[in-house]
Amino acid sequence: MSKLSNVAYTVGSLFFLVSCSLSIFYGYKIVTHHLPKEESAVKKYRYHLILVPEELDNEYWKLVEKGAKKAAEKYSVQLEYAGPKQANIDDHVKTIEMSAASKVDGIITQGLSDEQFTPLINRVVAKGIPVITVDTDTSNSKRLAYIGTDNYYSGFLAGKALIADTKGNANVAIITGSFYANHMQQRVKGFQDAVKAEKRIHIIAVEESEISRVKAAEKANQILQDHPEVNAFFGTSALDGIEIAQVVEKYKKQNQIYIIGFDTLPETLKLIRKGTIKATVVQEPFQMGYGAVKMMIDLIEGKKVSPIVHTDTRILRISDLSVNNGRMGEHE
Repeated sequence: MSKLSNVAYTVGSLFFLVSCSLSIFYGYKIVTHHLPKEESAVKKYRYHLILVPEELDNEYWKLVEKGAKKAAEKYSVQLEYAGPKQANIDDHVKTIEMSAASKVDGIITQGLSDEQFTPLINRVVAKGIPVITVDTDTSNSKRLAYIGTDNYYSGFLAGKALIADTKGNANVAIITGSFYANHMQQRVKGFQDAVKAEKRIHIIAVEESEISRVKAAEKANQILQDHPEVNAFFGTSALDGIEIAQVVEKYKKQNQIYIIGFDTLPETLKLIRKGTIKATVVQEPFQMGYGAVKMMIDLIEGKKVSPIVHTDTRILRISDLSVNNGRMGEHE
């Protein structure tokens, strides 16, 4: 091999070694500066909880989830949000059973049906997993606490609002989310009790929407065809009032028909500003979710918790929106 070849070979080798060294050096810097250490990448949680809603994508339940996640973040709790995409008691029950089988530290759920949920909740609690009901109670079960609306009282408030806001004969149709869910039954009963002493108010029909926009609209449409004398509606779920209003607007009867709905979804507030919906029952879903997580932590840690905590409930009208610059019902 010639001297020139030896020099070239030596230079090439040195260049290769320097390049490798630089690559390793800068590669090390990239890794250590941009990738977290393994132990810090895995966040440690105090407890693992699950929130099981009636419907995953329901805007009302998204507010419950938002409150629960806020509390979970504050108290270093892992919170899962799982359940049926559309209201389905069987799927709801299966989610709770699977959660119990996976040995979560606590379950937060609606108590939709005494018949199905009481024995289910009792079995879960017997396994040592605490259960809190939220939004809807199953008072006969061994659930450890309930946080949410007093649903009978909320229906009663709606009935009293209709009495205060109307004059003359009121022929009322009620569209309720479910005939079988405890909270819907209580809202209807509260409303009926509030108006039963008023001789000018008559309940003409009670129909079920199955927590479905399409069904709520279909029922409202059918009621107006079958009972043209109806001049007032009460919708007991967040979606019912919205769809009743859409149908009433289609018939151009928004100035003739009184509508009281439930909850403060953006569409509901818009329809109140338009004057189609006259009033709505305000719940506090964010407060429910946040409070449920805090209560569950207290229960797990052996602290005393009130078995029933009723969140705020009130009636909202357009005058309330004006006073509060349209921010009523929003949650931070």
